Amino acid sequence: MITTILLVVELVLAIGLIALVAVQQAKGEGLGAFGGSSQSFFAKNKGLEALLDKITVWVLAAFMVITALFVFV
Repeated sequence: MITTILLVVELVLAIGLIALVAVQQAKGEGLGAFGGSSQSFFAKNKGLEALLDKITVWVLAAFMVITALFVFV
């Protein structure tokens, strides 16, 4: 019973995470951000972008917690 609930919650979170990542605007940094060639690396996100970033982090954290709970079930 609890395994089924965890699977359903994880599936919903996975689909939500995919959707959140898909709707975010590309920042154009790629791997160049690690080399120091990107000027937008230090730019602040505003409005909807910042909200999407925060929601993505929270959904990812919930996904990781649910995945870790499978160890105990």
